Amino acid sequence: MNFDVIVIGSGPGGYVAAIRASQLGMKVGVVERENLGGICLNWGCIPTKALLKSAQVYEYASHAADYGVVTADVKPDFEKMVARSRGVADGMSKGIQFLFKKNKIEVLTGFGKLKDNHTVTVTAADGTAADYTAKHIILATGARSRELPNLKQDGVKIIGYRQALTLPKQPKSMVVVGSGAIGSEFAYFYNAIGTKVTIVEFLPNIVPVEDEEVSKTLERSFKKVGVKVMTNSSVESVDTSGELCKVKIQTKKGVEEVEAEIVLSAVGIAPNVEGIGIEELGIEMEKGKVKVDQFYRTNVEGVYAIGDIIPGPALAHVASAEAITCVEKIAGLDVHPVNYKNIPGCTYTTPEVSSVGMSEKAAIEAGYEIKVGKFPFTASGKASAAGQKDGFVKLIFDAKYGELLGAHMIGGNVTEMIAELVVARNLETTGHELIKSIHPHPTMSEAIMEAAAAAYGEVIHM
Repeated sequence: MNFDVIVIGSGPGGYVAAIRASQLGMKVGVVERENLGGICLNWGCIPTKALLKSAQVYEYASHAADYGVVTADVKPDFEKMVARSRGVADGMSKGIQFLFKKNKIEVLTGFGKLKDNHTVTVTAADGTAADYTAKHIILATGARSRELPNLKQDGVKIIGYRQALTLPKQPKSMVVVGSGAIGSEFAYFYNAIGTKVTIVEFLPNIVPVEDEEVSKTLERSFKKVGVKVMTNSSVESVDTSGELCKVKIQTKKGVEEVEAEIVLSAVGIAPNVEGIGIEELGIEMEKGKVKVDQFYRTNVEGVYAIGDIIPGPALAHVASAEAITCVEKIAGLDVHPVNYKNIPGCTYTTPEVSSVGMSEKAAIEAGYEIKVGKFPFTASGKASAAGQKDGFVKLIFDAKYGELLGAHMIGGNVTEMIAELVVARNLETTGHELIKSIHPHPTMSEAIMEAAAAAYGEVIHM
């Protein structure tokens, strides 16, 4: 055998699996056809956050007078924003290279395909191929932008998230189809720097996986800054023959046409499962994804799968958690399965959105008698001082036992606050324990303590 473990793909699932396997004494090879770090580091999580930060800095500068700072002639430089974003992504990819060298992980450059359950054929860009063997093979091939039949991406006028990160010039207008994390973040970014943005969402609320109150609050925030939001709507067709795209949108009131320079398709992702040998080896699939057990073993001995190609939330931190669980099980360690009921979700718009656990509606539908506590950032001293008064913290408790069933937040820096509640749920913390846990003042995070107090009718302070 050439390796103990071969990982196909080097995203947050693949590179974490490789590094952990090396730490546990295994000889590791990683197959990657593009840049190390996968979509997340190169075309997803990291470069989008760099763009969002540029938009936030521009907004701060534009409203500097509100903070007693005098500025003049503040304007966005789209090309420099994109260049900074690419520089951040490149730096992160080089960081993975360093970690691979440090951990003696061999990079096998090319496209990887399963030849059998212990062999991977790696085909380089020039067409040359080589076989590598391993005791264990982990599939971590990730996903790509999903295409709708009536919204085919041409990469020029109808684009996916990769093109949205590197457009040659800022469009004057854009229709964003889909309002999940990807769609909402790009809608915020482009609107913040002056692009006229329309969001089209098929479901009744934007960021539809979030608690309804959070969704409604973000929708109001978007509308306040000029984003047109069309919910309960779907794109019927796009005519790209003219200078502008003519987008026909079916709404409850009938068909409406919107013109825009660019249409961004953000309707989800499709797993990269084609051409990697799944069919040939008879690996079981489930609704287009690879079927695995709780330790990510497929039905074929020696072959595992993690990340966006298996059922479950398609999130970078989930893929990393799956990677560690998978590798530690291979190494024979005593491993607990990933708890999919305690996965945090974050959307990095302004205001930010974060959540974990059940929404209020889901808790009621599950038969719980609940206590709900909510604390608005308008009552937070730190939020007022920071000029970030939009939003709230909402906590949902089981009335019988005090268990924290769910946490939902919208506001400044809430993506940094959600981990406290993930840990609280992991430790089976009750509402009273949150109330009695001293939070520093003034901070945004003390809104968590205040929301818990509100659920039990205990007013602490403003």
